[in-house]
Amino acid sequence: MARTLNLEIQESSEELKHLLDKQTSVQMKERLQALYLLKTGTLSTLQELSSVLVRDPSTIYRWFQKYKQAGLEGLLKPYKSPGKTTTIPSAAMGKLKQYLEEYEGFTSYGEIQTWLKEECGVDVSYHVVYRAVYLKLNTKIKGSKPKKRVKKKSGKVEPSQFTEKSTEVEWGSEEKSRLSSL
Repeated sequence: MARTLNLEIQESSEELKHLLDKQTSVQMKERLQALYLLKTGTLSTLQELSSVLVRDPSTIYRWFQKYKQAGLEGLLKPYKSPGKTTTIPSAAMGKLKQYLEEYEGFTSYGEIQTWLKEECGVDVSYHVVYRAVYLKLNTKIKGSKPKKRVKKKSGKVEPSQFTEKSTEVEWGSEEKSRLSSL
């Protein structure tokens, strides 16, 4: 027969039930449910809890150890993985931020990529440069953008450098006679 758990739960069963109903995260709900079932006396062993919650007994044991050490706040604190370290070192990032604030010399992320390689010795991809500048530093580069059409006072629209002037085709007498015969 399995040993009963001797865990002293500070919160009342009503408080645990209220927190359980309010919780939106599935992982946190499971942890609160384990405490609630143990507090109400519905289940009393680690094996029973693991079969009801469909979790390994070592996982539930780890939850209870965390509860003993840090209380309910520690148990419900979401785990944040450290993630991958940044590709651009902090010194180079600081230098880039300072350069972006002082000058308006970059017109593309490719130029920033080249500048990082030459000035800081950091060889990173275009995507890494974009994420660093646009998402981490919250800056936009001062690139050249296509000119918009400008209306003249006479009401005629002046074409920009990206649009072509439409020219009418002059038809000769031979072409006109061929078209009329069709």
